[in-house]
Amino acid sequence: MRVHVGAAATPEEAEAIARSLAEHLGVDVDVHVGDAAEPAASAEPPETAYPLDDDLGPTDRERDLQAEIDDILQGGPEKYRDRLSEQGKLFVRDRLDLWFGGEGGTRGAGDASDGDPAGLHFEDGKFAAFDDWHPNAPNRESDDSDGDDSEATSDRLSADGLLTGAAEFEGRDVHFMANDFTVKAGSMAAKGVEKFLRMQQRALKTGKPVLYLMDSSGGRIDQQSGFFANREGIGKYYYNHSMLSGAVPQICVLYGPCIAGAAYTPVFADFTVMVEGMSAMAIASPRMVKMVTGEEIELDELGGPRVHAEESGSADLVARDEEHARQLVADLIGYLPDKAGEKPPKRETRPPKFSPEGIDELIPEAPNRPYDARDLLDRIADAESVFELKEGYGPEIVTAFCRIDGRPVGVVANQPTERSGAIFPDAAEKAAEFIWTCDAYEIPLLYLCDTPGFMAGSQVEKDAILEKGKKMIYATSSATVPKQTVVVRKAYGAGIYAMGGPAYDPESVIGLPSGEIGIMGPEAAINAVYARKLAAIDDPEERAETEARLREEYREDIDVHRMASEVVIDEIVPPSTLREELAARFAFYEDVEKDLPEKKHGTVL
Repeated sequence: MRVHVGAAATPEEAEAIARSLAEHLGVDVDVHVGDAAEPAASAEPPETAYPLDDDLGPTDRERDLQAEIDDILQGGPEKYRDRLSEQGKLFVRDRLDLWFGGEGGTRGAGDASDGDPAGLHFEDGKFAAFDDWHPNAPNRESDDSDGDDSEATSDRLSADGLLTGAAEFEGRDVHFMANDFTVKAGSMAAKGVEKFLRMQQRALKTGKPVLYLMDSSGGRIDQQSGFFANREGIGKYYYNHSMLSGAVPQICVLYGPCIAGAAYTPVFADFTVMVEGMSAMAIASPRMVKMVTGEEIELDELGGPRVHAEESGSADLVARDEEHARQLVADLIGYLPDKAGEKPPKRETRPPKFSPEGIDELIPEAPNRPYDARDLLDRIADAESVFELKEGYGPEIVTAFCRIDGRPVGVVANQPTERSGAIFPDAAEKAAEFIWTCDAYEIPLLYLCDTPGFMAGSQVEKDAILEKGKKMIYATSSATVPKQTVVVRKAYGAGIYAMGGPAYDPESVIGLPSGEIGIMGPEAAINAVYARKLAAIDDPEERAETEARLREEYREDIDVHRMASEVVIDEIVPPSTLREELAARFAFYEDVEKDLPEKKHGTVL
């Protein structure tokens, strides 16, 4: 608002007028003295300024609404809330407090009316299914004149058992969903399904990550009409999961038994965390398994954390408890962008946990002597930045995020402590999925190659070594993020292909002096090529000398120096400089652009 006062007004008078008018009228005020173009004083209304004669306030109508909201926030029937502590888990609104409230877990079950967590932007759909259970619902028929409907309150459908909304998590805006296990065991019905679908569709529009805090027994069988097979029913969950896949990070944490339809959300997510002592997921419950197959089995044995972390590979991480689950996700999301096409967040560089000068001594000269790939990472990566995924599954390959000079990197490293680092089917599948995920979210890849190649034998053929090995090679071939490959020691057979070798468009292939690249290792080569020649030598001493000479000649042929001399690889570097070499190369190639052939998609994955 622009106000002119007489030319005789002093600056102090102009300031007093501006302040008084701004407070009284509730608008910005500029006071001009005389015909001056520039204001002599300006004022904004105080944030708490209201008209002085405003004596209006909340009515009974608003107070009634707030009472209804407070009631909804209590969740399901009290007896089910009371059982949560026995099960070792939080009431869902306390869980949201833990995730988004800063301090975490500050309320007791049933005490949800104390306020929303500080990081909760908003919740959608509190009143879902309100008409179906609440005694105050205007569309609910009740014979009780005082509004007390004991049958209704014993079957409380607060928010239809599913909370959805938006929140701030670790400085990042996210969408979230969280099952309320006190409402029919977190089962899914029509209104909750509608909320879930809306949340997913909004994530597609906003390009913000999604957190699924799962604790659901599956579809509500006695209410399946209207949500099971509909075009916009529960089946749409997985369509939307597929559309979101690679578009925004989807992270799922399991807090209870997720059975049947509910079990697909965690396996569709990019990353899945299970919690010891409470999580499980399976296509059918133990009771259903017994009915269908006759097998008697406990839920934990059927689909508990160990099963999915070590045998199926469906769990990326296993948490000790609810607080640990949150911390794991807080660490994980720090390596991920909000959406596809954005670069992952950088941090200040930190020196590695151990000196790079120890790398050469760490790596044994003998190709089959073990060392732990994690020890090598501790001398390359920024300290405390190595974040391993699927540690117990396919252990012959280590897949991990880390930072090198503050930059997030996805690491695929052969693990010599596990069967000499040979690539088994599970390890190949694990690596393929990890590479694919890194590529989706613009996370550069580092391959640390030390493998005798893909494992051979009848059992691995039955376990689909060719099919799963193909997927790993395909993922490496198709990844367009910057890739650096280090030939640490042995790079035999098709192992060098899967591990980002020269033919797979890496930005660099560098070798350490311990490196070897060949169709096979010396022992296998001598046996394959010279077995008959050696067998024909009668003198044992002469045969041993000949074998040693042939082995040494073969090793010279596959030595990394020969590969560098023939420009098969780009460079051999002193091991103590490997970290700085990688940092420089990742920085230089940060914005490299790669094109794939024009096509709809490949047919391998």
